[in-house]
Amino acid sequence: MGRIVRTISKDASVVCSAIDGTDIVSEIENIHKTSAVCTAALGRLALGTSLMGFGLKDKDDSVTIRINGGGPAGNLVAVSDSYGNVKAYIDNPVVEIPLKSNGKLDVSGAVGTDGVLSVVKDLGLKEPYIGQVPIATGEIAEDITNYLAVSEQVPSVCALGVLVNPDLTVKNAGGFLIQLLPFAPDSAVDIIENNIKSMSSVTSLLEQGYTAEQIAMKALDGLEPNVLDDFEVSYKCSCSREKTASILRSLGKSELMDMANDEITEVCCHFCNKKYTFSKEEIIALAEETSKK
Repeated sequence: MGRIVRTISKDASVVCSAIDGTDIVSEIENIHKTSAVCTAALGRLALGTSLMGFGLKDKDDSVTIRINGGGPAGNLVAVSDSYGNVKAYIDNPVVEIPLKSNGKLDVSGAVGTDGVLSVVKDLGLKEPYIGQVPIATGEIAEDITNYLAVSEQVPSVCALGVLVNPDLTVKNAGGFLIQLLPFAPDSAVDIIENNIKSMSSVTSLLEQGYTAEQIAMKALDGLEPNVLDDFEVSYKCSCSREKTASILRSLGKSELMDMANDEITEVCCHFCNKKYTFSKEEIIALAEETSKK
């Protein structure tokens, strides 16, 4: 299980959430059979989405982040609930491109920079909140930081990291998200900037044995932080046979009757690869239910 922790400065003007999501990104690699650079890209997006979801107020709230940067990886999508549990999907899970000049995975090259990052927040209202910004760097963390500053006008710092072993397994993965409230003093900004400059990368901190709580406390060092929340988080897909049937009904009677030409209809969940099968008779029954509405 992963761990997500939220800390707050003594004057309540700065909040930092941090996550150890090694198990989450390992599950992403296991489900989607991603190449190293795609594991890093989708893992970063999943952890960033988890950190944003963890900030939602109500238990049924959710946030979806989609990145389409025109790169060979295609669309990347992650969905988090308000507890930070997350699921993710990538169009092209296997992308092989050269490493960057510093020897690191070229996440930006896989994601691309010619496109948009879009955020959909389902807050239980009649319509979801939708925000969208051009992709800044394709490195994910910088793009989330840019989205929060531009679309939500929340000064933030997001750092995300995924370290992949030579055998494509995940060595460690994590991140943190700092958000400043409107009344945060300039002195707090200076302290945070100095903290960020002095901190090692998230993957280095995890490799040194830092916990999510220790990372969050380190990020707010000098602001007398306290822990607000501390939860276990995981890769969690909410698909079910009932939800799949509801999606099929939404296709309409005509399309369902066309599908009934096959003896078996198989529907696969993009997020967890679970397969749901429906017999010809079940598809016809769904079509009839549609016509009664």
